[in-house]
Amino acid sequence: MSAKDAIVRSALWARELTGEELERAKHGLVERHYLKGGYVCHQGDRLDYWTGVIDGLVKISVISAAGKAMTFAGAAAGSWFGEGSVLKDEPRKYDVVAIRDTRLAMMQRTTFMWLYENSKGFNRFLVRQLNERLGQFIATIEYDRILNPKARVARNLAWFFNPVLYPAVENEIEISQEELGLLAGVSRQVVNKALRELEEEGLLRATHGRITVLKPDALGQYDT
Repeated sequence: MSAKDAIVRSALWARELTGEELERAKHGLVERHYLKGGYVCHQGDRLDYWTGVIDGLVKISVISAAGKAMTFAGAAAGSWFGEGSVLKDEPRKYDVVAIRDTRLAMMQRTTFMWLYENSKGFNRFLVRQLNERLGQFIATIEYDRILNPKARVARNLAWFFNPVLYPAVENEIEISQEELGLLAGVSRQVVNKALRELEEEGLLRATHGRITVLKPDALGQYDT
């Protein structure tokens, strides 16, 4: 099996595609590599690809005119993002930054639009994905405005266990305290303290570079 075959057949969105649709998807893919700290795109760039994470971790964020940074989401292995900008054929309204060395699968817009216009299975996936993503972005605004730092860490971690947005994640994720801090918008020291307290509460187990979540629903509703 070729690398492109493996990427397509492992993707959640491919599960309802026909043989012809799978072939179209495969031929419309390219693979790109980004080093830690590298920009996949800057706010205002045109990126004519729908993007999936093969390995690694990226941050989707913006910096306001006043200099305030806000992270909308992280994207881990198995997740795909950017469908809204591809559908609207518009510049990106956010930065995408690799926060560890990362391999990405990039689907050309022409291929994406062909699937959008011809595949019922692909459209069913897009509806589910966009609905989940909208919920994530609304929740992110809530986190930023009203939650204390520990709750922000808990809820950002819980998002990685959403089976639509992060289908490759099961009950544990490889993520450093620094990386989780970048996603939650807090320092590594705050993440360390939050993880110790959440572990004491029986919600997770944290080891070096790896977090096992025991109660994802509780983390997703955490507000104390």
